[in-house]
Amino acid sequence: MRKKVVLACVQCASRNYTTMKNTQQNEDRLEMKKFCKTCNAHTIHRETK
Repeated sequence: MRKKVVLACVQCASRNYTTMKNTQQNEDRLEMKKFCKTCNAHTIHRETK
């Protein structure tokens, strides 16, 4: 079962992206390096609760 998750920037905490995650294979929080519009740079985005 895939679940919809929201990704938030680590530096400014703005919620920029949504993605799908397989909860059966990956239980820990998802982390991706994405472009943040408010920081105007590529930063790490982490899954929110």
